[in-house]
Amino acid sequence: MLLLLLLTLAAVLPGIGSAVAQEPTAPTEPTPTTPADEPASGVPVGGSLNNAGERLPGVTVRALDASGNPVAETTSGEGGRWELTLPPGTYTFEVDTETLPEGVSVQSTVERAVAAGRSNVVIFSFGEARSGTGVDTGEKLLRTVVDGLRFGLIIAIAGVGLSLIFGTTGLTNFAHGELVTLGAVAAWVFNVSFGIQLVPATILAVLVGIVIGLLNNGLIWAPLRRRHTGLIAQLVVSIGLAIALRYLILIFFSDRTQAFADYQGQRQLEWGPLAITPVNLACIVISLVVLVGVALLLQRTRIGKAMRAVADNRDLAASSGIDVERVVRFVWGLGGALAALGGVLYGLSELGGRVQWEMGFKLLLLMFAGITLGGLGTAYGALVGCVIVGLVVQLSTLVISPDLKYIGGLLILIVILVIRPQGILGSRARIG
Repeated sequence: MLLLLLLTLAAVLPGIGSAVAQEPTAPTEPTPTTPADEPASGVPVGGSLNNAGERLPGVTVRALDASGNPVAETTSGEGGRWELTLPPGTYTFEVDTETLPEGVSVQSTVERAVAAGRSNVVIFSFGEARSGTGVDTGEKLLRTVVDGLRFGLIIAIAGVGLSLIFGTTGLTNFAHGELVTLGAVAAWVFNVSFGIQLVPATILAVLVGIVIGLLNNGLIWAPLRRRHTGLIAQLVVSIGLAIALRYLILIFFSDRTQAFADYQGQRQLEWGPLAITPVNLACIVISLVVLVGVALLLQRTRIGKAMRAVADNRDLAASSGIDVERVVRFVWGLGGALAALGGVLYGLSELGGRVQWEMGFKLLLLMFAGITLGGLGTAYGALVGCVIVGLVVQLSTLVISPDLKYIGGLLILIVILVIRPQGILGSRARIG
C-alpha cells in the first residue's frame, strides 16, 4: 500500500510542479525596458536647454553608447533643466528634435566622457548652424585678441584689490583667491537658492564681499598689525587662511561645478569678423566701467588721494593727519567688493556660467602675475599687467592646448621677476 502511494505521488508531483510553473502570477506592471530607464547608481550628467534666453521644458534628451544604442533618456523640466545618471564612460547626447518647440532647431549632438569626481555638464547649441565653419587665421586671431582682452579685464577686476591691499599694508594676501570664490558662491546662492535674478544677486554678492573684506581686516589683519607682526609671518597666515577658506567652501558648497540659473547657452553676436556672446560683451563693458570708476576714485576723491598717499609712504601719510587705519579698512572693503564682482564675471564668461569651489585659487596665479608685471602696489600697473597676462594666456591657445593655457601666467611671472622685478609701472626702490 505504501509502495502504491509513493508511486502515485511520484506520478502526480511533476504535473503539479509543471502546472505551478506555468500558472500565471498576479498581474503586475511590466518592468520598463525602454531607454528612459536610468541606472540605479552612477554619475549624474545634466545641463540646461536654453535657446538664446528661452528655456525649453518638455524636451527629450537621450544618451547613446558607442554603438549608437540608446542608454537612457529624460525630459527637461522647469527652466529647461535635465539630468541623467550614467555609469562612467563615453556617450553621445542628443536632443529629440520632434519634442522641440516649433521654430527651434538644435545644431548637433554632443559627445562627452562621463567620469566620477568632476562636473559632467552637457551644453547643446541651438539655432541654425553656420554654413562654412572654417575661420581664416586673421579672423581667428582677432577673436582671440578680443577674448584675451575680456579675460584680462576680469583678472584686473579681481587683481586691483589685491594690489591695493599690498600697496597700503605690504601684505601679500594668498587668501585673495578665496574672496573671489566666495563672491561667486554668494551670487550663486542668491540666484539659485533664493531665485533672485543674477544681476541683483551679483549686487548682493558684492555687498557680501565688502562685509567679508572688512571682517578679514577687523578679525585677523588689524590685530596682527597692532602687534607689529612681520610681513613674512602675515604671508604665512594668509596661506593658512586660504587653505581653511577653500576647504570650508568645499564642505558647505559642493565639490561639483554648479551653474547659475541665468545666461546659459547664448548665441554669438557677429559683426563682420568679430563674434562674441552677449554675456562676454557685458563682462567687458562692466569691467571697463568699474575700472574707470576705480581710477576716478583714486584721482578725484579724498579717500582715493589718501589711499595713494598711504601706498607711497605710510608714516608720512600718518604724520600728515591721514587716518591710516580708516584708509586700510576702506581698501579691504573695496578689495572684497572687486574680488566678489570678479568672481561672478569669471564664472559667467570663463567657466560657462558655472561656479567651482576652487575657481579663485586657479585665478590667483594669474592675478599675481598681472600685478607683478604691472608693478606691485600700483592700481594702474595692476590694470596694465593683468590685461597683458589675459592676452598672453588666450593667445597661447593658438599654439598649445587650451588646458595648458594658464602656464603662460607662470612664465610671465618668472620672466618679469628675473628681468624687471619692479614691474612696468613700479619703482625700482620704495621709500618708507
